[in-house]
Amino acid sequence: MTRLARDPLYRRHRFPADVIAHAVWLYFRFPLSLRMVEDMLAARGVIVSHQTVRLWAEKFGGHFANDIRKRSTGKLGDKWHLDEVVISIGGKKHWLWRAVDQDGFVLDVLVQNRRNVKAAKRLMRKLLKGQGRSPRVMITDKLRSYGAAKRDIMPGVEHRSHKGLNNRAENSHQPTRRRERIMKGFKSARHLQRFASIHDPVANLFHIPRHEISSDHHRELRTEAMQMWNEIARLQTA
Repeated sequence: MTRLARDPLYRRHRFPADVIAHAVWLYFRFPLSLRMVEDMLAARGVIVSHQTVRLWAEKFGGHFANDIRKRSTGKLGDKWHLDEVVISIGGKKHWLWRAVDQDGFVLDVLVQNRRNVKAAKRLMRKLLKGQGRSPRVMITDKLRSYGAAKRDIMPGVEHRSHKGLNNRAENSHQPTRRRERIMKGFKSARHLQRFASIHDPVANLFHIPRHEISSDHHRELRTEAMQMWNEIARLQTA
């Protein structure tokens, strides 16, 4: 790997910044376990334990995700698709609430132990705070809690409640399901919230529609995404 200048963000870490950033990128960009990332780094001559990869993912992944989130504030779509999926943790049901826009970019996620009006209101307040604006239209399934919460939080917003219209939000849960299987379940609600809050912004950065653009344009957008990642990870050539 190219030797890069040390940024203060990586102070007191003995591994180079590009190694740390690459490990975090691998873990959140692809459905890999910590041990898989450890093996992939070992294949390139980087000997590091999976526990260290986990610490990198939590510390630096959170920093990178916050930066991506700040850069995207107010720039995502104005049509919000809201949905919730049940995830069992330690034999107890939890609900992962997620909102995506009309282009499939994740707006926000929130793990809660209830599936009611109060939980829907918490999600909507979090969305309004994070996006800095109300949506043009909100699309949900038939869960009545959405309508009741919207009447209090966003009374002037158009609400379309139809299961068939909300496939985009339902499909957005698939990456979390894949990772859940690979990780053999999440350890706690906090663990799930932390992972999803990092994973989804990183996925947004590399979310490029393949069926609507040419191959050349797709490669250009992918290159731009990687350049943005290097900027966010503060990787500068020495």
